[in-house]
Amino acid sequence: MQDKQNRKKQNILLLAVIGIAVVLAVFFQFYLSENKDEVNSEIVELVAKYNKNCPLNIQEGIRLDSVSLHEKQVVQYNLTLINVEKITAETDVIKEEIEKSLLSTAKANPGLQVFRDNDYTLIYSYSDKKKVFLFTVKILPDQYK
Repeated sequence: MQDKQNRKKQNILLLAVIGIAVVLAVFFQFYLSENKDEVNSEIVELVAKYNKNCPLNIQEGIRLDSVSLHEKQVVQYNLTLINVEKITAETDVIKEEIEKSLLSTAKANPGLQVFRDNDYTLIYSYSDKKKVFLFTVKILPDQYK
């Protein structure tokens, strides 16, 4: 008889522990999901703000035309090199120099902090002054952290 009562108490205790674990798991899942939604809406607002100001000359010879969100955690900047024409440009040299500059910018620019905090891949797509595609620079989270 004593044995049955001990088993019953163990089963009740086990069910209580499992119940608490399930409640905690559901709570954390909900909390993390809600937090992720806040980040996503913050990023969507940021991209909309960028696009509202486009086209925007961001430095001598470079114009930001638009910003877009792609698949999960990927943001793309579409830019024009307004003094460059693909036919006469040394695109490899230009790409190499821009890539160095973008990497240091991705590491330090406070405007990109939300992307750094959430491990976004940054894609920069460049076109020439006639809107002919030149090249793309892709910066992964492990490159700017």
